[in-house]
Amino acid sequence: MTDDTPRGTAPSRRTILRAGLGAAALAPLGMPALHAAERTVRLSYQRSSTLLTILKAKGTLDERLKPLGFAPSWHLFTSVIEPMNAGAVDLHADVADAVPIFTQAADAPLTFYAREVGSPSAEAIIVPEDSPIRSIADLKGRTVGVSRGSGCHFILAAALKRAGLAFTDIKPAYLQAPEGLAAFGQGSLDAWVIWDPFLAIAQSKRPVQVLADATGLSSYHRYYLANDRFVAENPGVVGIVYDALRQAGRWVKAEPDAAVALLAPIWGDLSPEVVATVNRRRTYAVTPVVRSELGEQQAIADTFREARLIPRDLNATAVKIWQPAAERG
Repeated sequence: MTDDTPRGTAPSRRTILRAGLGAAALAPLGMPALHAAERTVRLSYQRSSTLLTILKAKGTLDERLKPLGFAPSWHLFTSVIEPMNAGAVDLHADVADAVPIFTQAADAPLTFYAREVGSPSAEAIIVPEDSPIRSIADLKGRTVGVSRGSGCHFILAAALKRAGLAFTDIKPAYLQAPEGLAAFGQGSLDAWVIWDPFLAIAQSKRPVQVLADATGLSSYHRYYLANDRFVAENPGVVGIVYDALRQAGRWVKAEPDAAVALLAPIWGDLSPEVVATVNRRRTYAVTPVVRSELGEQQAIADTFREARLIPRDLNATAVKIWQPAAERG
């Protein structure tokens, strides 16, 4: 998730620090990290990174990586494309399906290593319940909040196209999710396109109308990516993280009350009802990435190219993929 303008060049040290990585980011950018573990696995995560948040909170990777001589370090981002393009961490936050299109367009050296099966109801275009806007077509000339380069950016573009509108027919307000939540609550936006948990938070704060969710537009798969070099040099570490993610996803569904109790305070003391809604809408089913199942990625790439959001045509299936040993031929 990100509202940063996608770029192919590495960000400045100030940008990385502002994004939340801090001193640990400086090593890959040519400066020594302070007090870094000898063999540290740098992982990024977002507020929507449920499974990674669970692994961090439980200390699962601390325990499982120790026999390999590694220790995890965790870095929270609200904007992810720049750190992904810069290679600022080793294993990146799970991202909505649209984000890898921008990183691929920037030639970022990234490998897909896991996919969370789609949850199309977990992102939506919403308006206040008392708004005169009743359809996507009614968004013409309206101010619509969206995070640039996010899966919601694609949902908005695709929904407008389906309604016979161009992206230029609206007034996009490019906002990070927390900023969008505030702006929507203050009435500064006519509509907002957003994902969980922010979608569930907005719905809990005031009555809203869902103009459309991702159903019929996108499956809203979430992808886990890692730096090419790290994957090549440390496949065993990637395998441990992959297995831990799968188990965390199963735990959320098998122990929903325990998952709510763990996540609510981490997500800013959200009500149990909001967290339960988020967890109900997400599948959390982690699977290997299969090239033949990346067709929706191509549709996203083509839509963004048509809207001039990426600079060139892409073959969205021509990406590097790591698979667990059991899936390899």
